[in-house]
Amino acid sequence: MDYLPPYFRFYGRIIKDLLARGIVKPDMSVLVVCGGEIDKKILQQFGFTNVTISNLDSRISGNEFAPFKWSFQDVEALTFADNSFDLVVVCAGLHHCHSPHRALLEIYRVARRCAVALEARDGFLSRIAVRLGVVDEYELTAVIGNDCVPNYIYRWTEREVIKAIASYAPHAKPKALWFHEFSPPIENLKVRKTLKGLIIMCAAYPALWLLTRLLRSQCNLFAFALLKPDGTQDVFPWIKMRKGKPEIDKDWVEQNFKRDKSR
Repeated sequence: MDYLPPYFRFYGRIIKDLLARGIVKPDMSVLVVCGGEIDKKILQQFGFTNVTISNLDSRISGNEFAPFKWSFQDVEALTFADNSFDLVVVCAGLHHCHSPHRALLEIYRVARRCAVALEARDGFLSRIAVRLGVVDEYELTAVIGNDCVPNYIYRWTEREVIKAIASYAPHAKPKALWFHEFSPPIENLKVRKTLKGLIIMCAAYPALWLLTRLLRSQCNLFAFALLKPDGTQDVFPWIKMRKGKPEIDKDWVEQNFKRDKSR
């Protein structure tokens, strides 16, 4: 496989881990949002065949990702029905959105089994790195040479992800797997005309290497796999499923709460 930047090698290791756990399988239907050539290479490497890669690039004819399919899609307003794909994947795409939370809920909505996202984490070390100018607060480095306005880099925490999913789907407790890895942003720092950030990163690297192994949550590479509830088994006891839709279980309510006779 051709050389991949650290973020995309991290991507490959996550897919490999999910395959090893049996959470995903190569014969699953897959939707990639904010996708591109890297997604194609990684999913082909692991034997996936039923893949649709989507993005907002109007220049694409539809054949660029063959043998995979392509679809023109806005991740904040996907046109697919609920539970359309077994697996939905987004790599470093949510932070480009006007509403990252809306995009997160859209990939969760159309996923039948699992939704995977790779994004930056809003950790203490990341905030220090932003303050020191080692990493971007707005995505300046990545858009050099393009005509687009640099977007704000929205960084996540585990708690924030869980709260968003719990709000969207309150009938079941959210299930998630977390992935963390540390990789210094050396290549990004090399394109700057100033050496300040590169010098700071090189000087701090030994301490960062040790600290991020003791505190995995402080790693700069972050990803999560959201597992969809399994039928009636994963729903809260006050919920019952009717034709695949959750509704309040009135019998459970009657057994556990006193009726307010004033109403």
